[in-house]
Amino acid sequence: MSTVLVTGAARGLGRGLVAAFAVAGWDVAVTARRLADAEDATRSLPDGGGRPIALELDVTDPEQADIAVAATLAAFGRLDAFVHNAVSVRSSDVCELETASLALWEEHASVSLRGLWRCARAATEPLAASGGSLLVLTSPAGINGSAGGALYGTVKAGQRAFVRSLAREWGPTGVRVNGLAPLALTEALEKTFREDPSKQAALAKIVPLGRFGDPVHDIGPAAVFLCSEAARYVTGQNLVVSGGRLTST
Repeated sequence: MSTVLVTGAARGLGRGLVAAFAVAGWDVAVTARRLADAEDATRSLPDGGGRPIALELDVTDPEQADIAVAATLAAFGRLDAFVHNAVSVRSSDVCELETASLALWEEHASVSLRGLWRCARAATEPLAASGGSLLVLTSPAGINGSAGGALYGTVKAGQRAFVRSLAREWGPTGVRVNGLAPLALTEALEKTFREDPSKQAALAKIVPLGRFGDPVHDIGPAAVFLCSEAARYVTGQNLVVSGGRLTST
């Protein structure tokens, strides 16, 4: 039985990811900043054969990634994949550069860059032991930019560079490192649409498939694939799952 730990799994995309892994039969460590949120997400998982556990993991805390990995190993005996999905709670905030505060930059960087670094370090040894993989949820914003979202786009582009560099570093150990850039209909995107309904129609027009991805059924299977033996020869890549969104740029 394969085991995966997913950060930021309480809601939205993360909740969809853990559901997809559960359906595929993986043991899943469901983590969130608040243990109660992780427990709620765990209770909602569909049946799939895998065993779930709920853990508290705030990736901005210097120690919690190590604690969560240790708890996963204690529960399941191995770690085959670590999925870094956590993002700032302000990731959907629209803020032009001249009005962006240092605090907002720190919020983005603490989760998406420093948090990723902490998680990767915590997972290094168990992933090497299992020949597993690290999967980083990046964003199309880190590829083609985002007006009013320079800070978010910057940290997401930084994650792409981290993936490529770490894939080279960890390759000799047998550990694969990949990124996944989705376009998914999450609570954050729905919030953006509520604040500016015109954005939903404008974005839908430039998605060739004409719809926004479902976290469980569209994005989740791509994540499971990249973490599975089916992708055993894939590393250092950033798979864009956006209904063809980037073909229009």
